[in-house]
Amino acid sequence: MGYLKAEEILPIEIIELIQQYVDGESIYIPRKSSHRQAWGTGTQIKQELLRRDRQIYKDYLVGSKTEELACKYLLSEKSIQRILRKMRKQ
Repeated sequence: MGYLKAEEILPIEIIELIQQYVDGESIYIPRKSSHRQAWGTGTQIKQELLRRDRQIYKDYLVGSKTEELACKYLLSEKSIQRILRKMRKQ
């Protein structure tokens, strides 16, 4: 996401109105809900995390303890437990 200059895209009246609330600060204007994309859209992160979670579950099934898995995958034990619960349900 890049920054746009307000004076290049907004009428001066709107800029002056915004300046009544924030003057010289950066603000984030969210997308309309109809234009939002789901998390992970456009990347492979969901698939990568699913592969990782499946491997964690396989490692657990062959005897790895949650503490070992946390160290191996650089996650907290709580995160490993959450992943194991999720994978058991699937």
